[in-house]
Amino acid sequence: MEMPRPEYPRPQFERAGWKNLNGTWAFEIDNGRSGQARGLYREDAVLQDRILVPFCPESSLSGIGHKDFMYGVWYQREVELTKEEIAGRTVLHFGAADYRTFVYVNGAPAGTHKGGYVSFSFDVTSLVKEGKNLLTVYCEDDTRDPMIPRGKQSEEFYSHNCDYTRTTGIWQTVWLEFMPETHIGSVRYYPEISDASVKIEAMLCGAAKLSVEAFYEGRPAGSVSLESAGGLTELTLSLTEKHLWEPGAGRLYDLVLTYGEDTVRSYVGLRSTRIEGNKYLLNDRPVFQRTILDQGFYPDGIYTAPTEEALVRDIELSMSCGFNGARLHQKVFEERFLYHCDRLGYLVWGEYPNWGLDHTRPEAVFAILPEWLSEVERDFNHPAVIGWCPFNETWDVNGRKQDDDVIRMVYLATKAADRTRPCIDTSGNYHVETDIFDVHDYEQDPEIFASHYEKLVSDGVVENHCNARQTYTPGSAFFVSEYGGIRWSVRDKGSEAWGYGSAPKTGEEYMARYQALTETLLGNPGIMGFCYTQMTDVEQEQNGVYTFDREEKFPAEFFRKVNSQKAAIEE
Repeated sequence: MEMPRPEYPRPQFERAGWKNLNGTWAFEIDNGRSGQARGLYREDAVLQDRILVPFCPESSLSGIGHKDFMYGVWYQREVELTKEEIAGRTVLHFGAADYRTFVYVNGAPAGTHKGGYVSFSFDVTSLVKEGKNLLTVYCEDDTRDPMIPRGKQSEEFYSHNCDYTRTTGIWQTVWLEFMPETHIGSVRYYPEISDASVKIEAMLCGAAKLSVEAFYEGRPAGSVSLESAGGLTELTLSLTEKHLWEPGAGRLYDLVLTYGEDTVRSYVGLRSTRIEGNKYLLNDRPVFQRTILDQGFYPDGIYTAPTEEALVRDIELSMSCGFNGARLHQKVFEERFLYHCDRLGYLVWGEYPNWGLDHTRPEAVFAILPEWLSEVERDFNHPAVIGWCPFNETWDVNGRKQDDDVIRMVYLATKAADRTRPCIDTSGNYHVETDIFDVHDYEQDPEIFASHYEKLVSDGVVENHCNARQTYTPGSAFFVSEYGGIRWSVRDKGSEAWGYGSAPKTGEEYMARYQALTETLLGNPGIMGFCYTQMTDVEQEQNGVYTFDREEKFPAEFFRKVNSQKAAIEE
């Protein structure tokens, strides 16, 4: 790969002036974390190895394939810049790097960032020069640190159960962006379906005229403009055509925003979300969420899809089985993936990879809240994101219960940052303050499974292992956000195969179990949706609808026929 992942990484806020920095970088592992003392950031430093960015050093695609723990890693590359490129502001972007990142430009510090999952950037205008420039990046990580969220990265040497190969350092696209001094800093879109309009909040740098033009399938669909002195500016774009964003139909409006000499290409989807009683309403209509758990792992790239086509294929494989969305589980997915969800009309829940974080300690809030709010801000404009979930399964840690105030504080901060979407405080257990009551239920016997929800509507009672510490409010939204996990290995994994409960002995038994479990949820008028575990096998976890290589285990038509049945809540 001369230029892996060459596509623009942020399609909802795209400028023409940019330079992709993916490709071969110098690289060195620094387990002693002594590189800064040894001056590896200096312009005369020489690193001992080579790596293919944006793939993490654990992956085969990186060319490194080092699976052991790495506590520090260094990157270095030269980039040629022209006088025209650096005439305005020059910004260095990282899609993601795990976990603490230090950046140097021509030997001088450019900035630091804490967090392994969300995009970040540094204005390096004062540090770059015409001609050759040296970029140096140092990343520190410790998967075993209880104040570092790790998601599904294994704390043990080997992958095990539902924890997989680790990711260290850069794992998404790195790029430079060039913009004029007067420019658009950021935008937020608030669509209004009743009158086909979009309220736009823009943060602007410098004084100029802000103009927004909308297009639908290439046709002009509205425009608005105003003069601004900079700072926060609000305006409303009235659309001349009304096309709602719906499951299976993205119907996006293309936008062109100009401010002085700055031009940004963007898009917006016209849709609304809200909870009413026990129903999730999309565009004021109840939509049953037929979702699947997507871990976002790849055999050769681990956290990083080898190509953009691989991102699209995962969505299409899911939709071919009759799923209308996914929980993007224990990982912050890249913006390019969210763009294709937007385009295809694929519902997704934005989550944070909280596993590994000791949520029993009050200081845990400092380890999650800053990066979580950055995720909410980054992904706010994506119409495919129909809800937030900062925590997943907050189990006791060494006999200590979760700090409820940590859970509550993150929930309240989420609601303050985004008033437009529902938020699940901690998926599965143990709820403190939440918009949706959800449970995880891996009971494999269909009759016992059905008995858990028999009294949900009549008595507002659900049988669940967490009942002693959480209470369902009768008539409120109820979501079975993990179930199934039926183990089925296409290739004999022997004792290495892992899944939930007892595995079926035949393919017929697998299909009968899947159908019975799923129809129980579809047929219950008190349940607003399900999330089946899971999209693909991941390493030793063998409960995917597809194999790790994205091969069918059973015909997609079987799953589609079961999943596409009308749900009771849609009556």
